[in-house]
Amino acid sequence: MSGPEATHTDSTRLDLPMDSMESPLGTVGEAGGARAAREACANLHTDAHPRTATQPNTARHPFGGAPAGPLPEGPVAHDELVRLCRIHRRGPGYDAMREHLRRTHLLALCGEPGSGRGWTALALLAELAETTGGGVWRLGAAPGPGAGSGAEHPAPVGEKTARGHGYLLELPTDPADFGAAGPEAWLDRLRAHFAEHEAFCVVLVSGVSRVSGVAGVSGGEAADRLLRGRRHAVPYEPPAAADVLDAHLVDLLADEPPELIRRARASAVSAEVTEALGLEEPLPGEAARLAGHLAQHVRGALPEAELLTRCRSFAPRQAREWFAEAARPGTLPAALPALRRAAQRIALAVFNGSAHSLTAEAAELLAWELAVTLDPQYAPGRPPFTAPADALPAVARAVPGEGVEDLGEAAVPVRTVWFQGRGLAPAVLFEVWDNHHNTRGPMARWLRGLCDDPRPQVWVRAAVAAGVLSARDYLYGLTELLLPLARGDSPVQRMAAATALAEASRDADVRPAVAGLLSGWAAGGDERERETAALAHGYGLVAGSVTASLEELARIAATDGGSTASYSAVRLLAGAQPGTVLARLTHWLGDTRRSRRDLALLTVLRAVGTRTSHLWGLREVPELAPYAAWPLATALLAARPQCRAALAELLRAALTWARSAEAAEDALVGWMRRAAGDERQLAVLCDFLPLLAQEGHEPLDARAAARIREVLEAL
Repeated sequence: MSGPEATHTDSTRLDLPMDSMESPLGTVGEAGGARAAREACANLHTDAHPRTATQPNTARHPFGGAPAGPLPEGPVAHDELVRLCRIHRRGPGYDAMREHLRRTHLLALCGEPGSGRGWTALALLAELAETTGGGVWRLGAAPGPGAGSGAEHPAPVGEKTARGHGYLLELPTDPADFGAAGPEAWLDRLRAHFAEHEAFCVVLVSGVSRVSGVAGVSGGEAADRLLRGRRHAVPYEPPAAADVLDAHLVDLLADEPPELIRRARASAVSAEVTEALGLEEPLPGEAARLAGHLAQHVRGALPEAELLTRCRSFAPRQAREWFAEAARPGTLPAALPALRRAAQRIALAVFNGSAHSLTAEAAELLAWELAVTLDPQYAPGRPPFTAPADALPAVARAVPGEGVEDLGEAAVPVRTVWFQGRGLAPAVLFEVWDNHHNTRGPMARWLRGLCDDPRPQVWVRAAVAAGVLSARDYLYGLTELLLPLARGDSPVQRMAAATALAEASRDADVRPAVAGLLSGWAAGGDERERETAALAHGYGLVAGSVTASLEELARIAATDGGSTASYSAVRLLAGAQPGTVLARLTHWLGDTRRSRRDLALLTVLRAVGTRTSHLWGLREVPELAPYAAWPLATALLAARPQCRAALAELLRAALTWARSAEAAEDALVGWMRRAAGDERQLAVLCDFLPLLAQEGHEPLDARAAARIREVLEAL
């Protein structure tokens, strides 16, 4: 350590009181941030988020997994029915559905497209038609009474209902088609029509009622009404995707050697395919489509890279289908249900795995933004009693669960909600951001509002999402997200801006633009922008390396003092390269510039007094995870013993130099008192103190030894 005598004569004290050393955010915005950041980064796959989203593969699979849309019309060929019945796997309640259809001549299956309800409907009709000698017809989408079919003749116009035949049609999706009587009366007339002709009809209804208890399927107004009335309608529960997949593989590879089936089954459960799909359990239609890809792959017609590319299109395809409805919303208030469902999916994409209450509240805020964007003169309200706790899982292929939220000194249990697959959250955000431009404005306003929430469980997730989206379109994100946050009056907003900028800089193409922006802010005259720049460099991403970030922090400290810069430096110390940080701090102690010496001293004092979990970054540091509740200095001593010598040198300097001695004594007293309450921490500290009391093989000078004795006597 160079120049200790010179520093002893520098008697000006550090001007940072210990009670303000915790965080630029003051007393808010810290506890729980580590967990929120870790989950947000994992949720949005932030290690790679290309600006061009994977486009869904819209090719129609010949025997299942067809894209959403009207059913093809006409008679179903006998060969197709034979194959269908051979491959079809029955889900729960199949026998009861068949009996209901046989007895009443009408069955309404409520489920989401791709769930296999169409195949089940055809299988039911084929069974009954076989006993009567009739055929099976697809009738496409059925026109409601308002479309000209008339109350007396609800069957599709131009079709003659034949005795003993089975018919498959889709319920109209527009509630206006049913008139004042609603879908219940329409189905009653339809049932009477087919009963009169001794024929059978299965009606497909999009959505399953939220009260049905079936998770992961879309809610729909018609389905809600029909299922509540228990009239002709049943909630469709699909068969297991693994059974559907295997049945299709066996059929597609029936003429191939058995080895190919074994290889296809192995590929289906391989880590590469599972990761590429991003779905915990595919829907039956997705399983059928996947079977087709796997069959091509094992035959040698589809290279593995192309197989994985096609698998990656499954989650984006689901997202595209979800927002197709909201893309044609009509006018308020009729559009509110579709907008609310869209908002719930987007909110879940940001808060995936978080507390249900946070997600639901964020969804309502976004629904309001979407509604006033559609009709600025309409002030939408909230339905106080019509959104039960399972509404979110019902519209977004999600499941409820139990979890905890970190509050710093304690954790509290919370009800959580999760997408059923890691690929769905980024697919939802990217689909909306990339393909629905008019949704960007309300989303940006919504994220900015969330970034002003003092709870880290809210602002951290919103900031990470803002950074991911800004990387996809930096010009838009800069003006609508990053600049307004950086120039806000709230310190939480500036911290959110810094987090978003660091997150956006993961993209190598965007990083130079972010670095240039922060360089200008650091040299500029706006105090808020300089603070944001200092906070952003604390993540070690913007400048391209930890060393470069430390140099930028040193430049900012020369203008603004070391308070914010030291907070970011100690955040870097809690990162993946503590050795690099400690080496630079030690170098600064010998620098002739006071600002750099002060920055080194303030950083090491923060390390002694700051809880490790408050110094979270945007990259995982698993070595420190077991010590999250400890002060960073103690955690480093336990997790990285190679840092002990450098920490001892820095603390000796802080204790012996006049400028920092008093602050260092206070910090060391607090450090020891915290350790005294935890045997593990105390053991680590006791192993370290002898190293602090000597320099190499020479005893510490009398001044430093006296200060350490004073500290020990104060305990």
